[in-house]
Amino acid sequence: MGNITGFIDHQRSSLLYRDPLERIKDWKEIARLPSEKVLREQASRCMDCAVPFCQNGSELAGMTTGCPVYNLIPEWNDLVYKGRWKEAYERLSRTNPFPEFTGRACPAPCEGGCVASLANDSVTIKNIERAIIDKAFEEGWVQPQIPGQRTGKKVAIIGSGPAGLSCAAILNQQGHTVTVYERADRVGGLLTYGIPKMKIEQNIVDRRIKLMQEEGIQFVPNMEVGKQITLEQLRSKNDAVVLCIGSTRPRDLAIPGRELGGIHFAMDYLHVNTKSLLDSHFADGNVLSAEGKDVIVIGGGDTATDCVSTAMRQNCKSLVQFDIYPVRPHERTDGNPWPQYPVIHKVDTGQEEAASVFGHDPRAFATTALEFMSDENGNVAGVKSANIKTVLNKKGKKIREVIPGTEKMWPAQLVLLAIGFDGPETDMFNDSHITVNHRSNIAVKRGTYHTYEEGVFTAGDARMGASLIVWAIQEGKEAAMECHDYIMRKMS
Repeated sequence: MGNITGFIDHQRSSLLYRDPLERIKDWKEIARLPSEKVLREQASRCMDCAVPFCQNGSELAGMTTGCPVYNLIPEWNDLVYKGRWKEAYERLSRTNPFPEFTGRACPAPCEGGCVASLANDSVTIKNIERAIIDKAFEEGWVQPQIPGQRTGKKVAIIGSGPAGLSCAAILNQQGHTVTVYERADRVGGLLTYGIPKMKIEQNIVDRRIKLMQEEGIQFVPNMEVGKQITLEQLRSKNDAVVLCIGSTRPRDLAIPGRELGGIHFAMDYLHVNTKSLLDSHFADGNVLSAEGKDVIVIGGGDTATDCVSTAMRQNCKSLVQFDIYPVRPHERTDGNPWPQYPVIHKVDTGQEEAASVFGHDPRAFATTALEFMSDENGNVAGVKSANIKTVLNKKGKKIREVIPGTEKMWPAQLVLLAIGFDGPETDMFNDSHITVNHRSNIAVKRGTYHTYEEGVFTAGDARMGASLIVWAIQEGKEAAMECHDYIMRKMS
């Protein structure tokens, strides 16, 4: 590395966020990159470590640490430090087909494994990644990579989220003719309708889709497999099919009052509001609005935070977020050593926005919903909650128990459920040999991406369960190469 004392000379300096009270007035991207001088200083903090845990994605203690797409992080950090931005882009694009997405929406498990965090704070890897690709687009370095020849073989990909796009990009570069089917009216999957636009503006997604179209990839929106076209029809027209359909069945909360009006799954809420924003900037009125309402978001993950941010922009009256976990410690505990992902207290952008308006963190920790209360019209009017504690049973499994006497009533006219997902929707392959496993994910032949239907592969959340955008991209890459090998063996 060019500056072996960079992590000593410079303190960590993260993204510049717009003022919370200002940014909730619009739907524009909330983060701004620091100056080039600061970025190069931050890149210089990358240590000359013998084993860079940052660039190898691993599962430790049930969490991801390091980069699942195997980004060559120390190499492009050093190039940025030296001002060699184009070379940094070339190095980054060797492993990551969509750094403009990961640089905005990834939770940065690479930073959890950064060796510099043993001395002070991790390198701002995610920010530098975004800076590299943003500069590459500004300078015109990102150009369509059109394959030199075609194999004459065709692949259908179902789903245009990160896994589907990644799979399409790799198969197209191998010379196959790739068509991506998307049931929504816009391409992008969760990048378009699952992640609010203040995290990834739609022009960022559309820009990449346009490049992929120029490279020869065909996109077919408004086409739901199993309805407008069957899986068998796609199999008959193509040499292979790849299912990148995500894990889209939302986990429900089976408590009294669940049938009441005003209780919605998080993704339904995010999707309908984002569509109205993109279609007409809400002029069409097709929204699920939190305006003037007491809102309760149930869940503690990224999707719950996205609901918080959206409700804040809709001028909710009040907002509470139920988090089933207790307040995390501010530093790593002995049971959460490096290089595990740090399980520490964090205030995300949504909570920061709510705190700026209401004067306090909106989260109610170690809290679970017990019952939804009704008004006279059959709509939700409140939520009864209680505090919980986590204990281990005789088998070492975590059990959450309600603490008697901690019940509380909260007013609510809008409740958003963001408590995870239970696998992919399966209607499209009911008449095939494709099955789901004990985790409700699409079953594959051991150690592969190949389903039990000949010539049909799967990748991303549909195969591994709801996970990170970086895992989806890597799954798409690996499934593409397995699919390619399958096609080429059939040709020989």
